[in-house]
Amino acid sequence: MKRGFYTIMAAQFFSSLADNALFVAAVELIKANGGQEWQRAALVPMFALFYVVLAPFVGAFADSRPKGQVMFLSNGIKVLGCLMMLFGSHPLLSYAIVGLGAAAYSPAKYGILTELLPASLLVKANGWIEGLTIASIILGVLLGGQLVGAHISGFLLGFDFPWIDTPIDTPPEAAITVLVGLYGLAAWFNTRIPDTGAPLIPLKADAEHSLLYHLLALAPDFWHCNQRLWRDKLGQISLATTTLFWGASGNLRYIVLAWSAVALGYSTTQASALVGVIAVGTAAGAVMASMRSRLSDAPRLMNLGIAMGLLVLVMNFIDNVWVAAPFFVLLGGLGGFLVVPMNALLQHRGHNLMGAGRSIAVQNFNEQACILALGGLYAMASAAGLSAFNAIVCFGVFVAGNMWLIKRWHQSNCKHHAQEVERLLDIARQDASH
Repeated sequence: MKRGFYTIMAAQFFSSLADNALFVAAVELIKANGGQEWQRAALVPMFALFYVVLAPFVGAFADSRPKGQVMFLSNGIKVLGCLMMLFGSHPLLSYAIVGLGAAAYSPAKYGILTELLPASLLVKANGWIEGLTIASIILGVLLGGQLVGAHISGFLLGFDFPWIDTPIDTPPEAAITVLVGLYGLAAWFNTRIPDTGAPLIPLKADAEHSLLYHLLALAPDFWHCNQRLWRDKLGQISLATTTLFWGASGNLRYIVLAWSAVALGYSTTQASALVGVIAVGTAAGAVMASMRSRLSDAPRLMNLGIAMGLLVLVMNFIDNVWVAAPFFVLLGGLGGFLVVPMNALLQHRGHNLMGAGRSIAVQNFNEQACILALGGLYAMASAAGLSAFNAIVCFGVFVAGNMWLIKRWHQSNCKHHAQEVERLLDIARQDASH
């Protein structure tokens, strides 16, 4: 790996660690403030909101300046969202601001890989970044759960600063204060990322048009990029798969918290450990995929997505943590082995079609739109009384059914557009061998 790759990994790890710990802290903050169940469920779609709204712009912004600088600014926005939570803003609004920072961060995080590394190392690099991201999910949800627990929160709240009256009076507020420091550490690593030397595409006003005009002009260009990726015979399959995977798994993270409370009688601190167990399996699957899979193998793995959806249904028959833990490892492992090569293939096709930043923005738009739509539906259903058990049935059937449809879509492409599919697979094989 080239110089700077491991610095990028460190920055990504600490930023993602804070993101996942903050989710647990925000859930507990809403609970402590007397918020209803649907508000806690709504945290997931609120985080996705700016991914969708700003999708036409963040990719071009990431391509307009060094990506390490973009990542630094994005972590600053996340700190602002944390401070808003501490100083009285509604947690849903504050968490949306953190999502704004994450939306700006993501195209730079993934786009810099295609600038720094050759195509032959993309699957391996994705294994690293997904593995570390998942490791940060494991440690992040565990950290968040422990920070809001009685032992550590009591220690943190015991600090008394002379002559300074802070608004930090509850366990979730103490947890959020610690996470501000983690975002600061991630921002410091961002300053150490070297410039890749990739050509920049500046955003600037000219004599005839304002900057706002040029920004609005990005929307048609983004829509065109979106259409190009959906029309590509390999891009459309990998994009559909990753969109479904992240849309479902993003919301399953909260559903597991809700399920743990009713099926196992767990507190937020205890339930967060089970979310981490899923991520352990996903990390293992991601590492295995990075060692054993190639770009051209990705379309063959769609049966794993169908199996994931069917396995989710089994959750309703589990009432013992000793059964739940290995089950969640298996569930996560299938997901990790599927998503790493699919992500790599999607990045490869997107980079060839439109450039790194724009292709990642298109990917984020579709994935986060799915999270937003499914999360919004779940929040509304939760307000109407949908139980965690019924939500699990809905999600399992949704994932398995749609993965089967995507598989049939790819089979149709191979039948009716065989030459084009084979040509694109040959390009992937050739690039991966360089």
